[in-house]
Amino acid sequence: MLKYALLASGSKGNCCLIRDENTNIIIDCGSTKKYLTSCFERLSYDYLKSDALFITHTHGDHTAQTKMFNQVPTYCKTKLEINNMNVLLDFELVEINSLKIQEIPLSHDSGLCSGYVITSDNQKLVYITDAGYIKDEYLTYIINADYYIFESNHDVEMLMQTSRPMFTKQRILSDVGHLCNEDSATILAKVIGENTKEIVLAHISEQGNSMEKAKEVLLETLQHHQVNTENIKIVSAPQFEIIVGGEKL
Repeated sequence: MLKYALLASGSKGNCCLIRDENTNIIIDCGSTKKYLTSCFERLSYDYLKSDALFITHTHGDHTAQTKMFNQVPTYCKTKLEINNMNVLLDFELVEINSLKIQEIPLSHDSGLCSGYVITSDNQKLVYITDAGYIKDEYLTYIINADYYIFESNHDVEMLMQTSRPMFTKQRILSDVGHLCNEDSATILAKVIGENTKEIVLAHISEQGNSMEKAKEVLLETLQHHQVNTENIKIVSAPQFEIIVGGEKL
């Protein structure tokens, strides 16, 4: 039975623990060592016993603390200068004990970038952040998951009103940037199904968005597409707060 703990999500750091009865993996390890260590302590989790570390891409907010996991088998599309490095191919399926992890290629200005679909028995979790867009033909990989940790980065109007340089705004809005609330919600409306229990809106911009706005747009979009949300828990993730979900172990 799958369980997750999202420790950090946003431009200042990203990290997520995903586990079942037999296997523990980490996706990304941004933020500070002090913060991540304190989170693991609160979860009573020994991160050095992780079965694998998966990196979505090489930006610092996803890789800052790779040294913490230097002895843990690490998987990424780009070769990192750490021990136990495994370079992933597009759509590669990796089996780590009882978990299966499917790589999904994403479009981001880091160069190579990945999303991950994690399955355990008959349960599926989708982890996708830092994507300018997602190709329609890839949606089949993420359809009807039990759990989604999914980027809803910005509101276009709010982003344009920030003091960020125009080239930064254009990068975020581009096909190698980040998913806006509307695009994120439209994709989720296409893929969630009868198995879907929880959605965590992730990588929410602290300047160009709000947690309330991201959730509001998703709910309005799902209602427009006549998607029943009565039995779906929807949460917006702050930058630094532990969000726990999934089945009880």
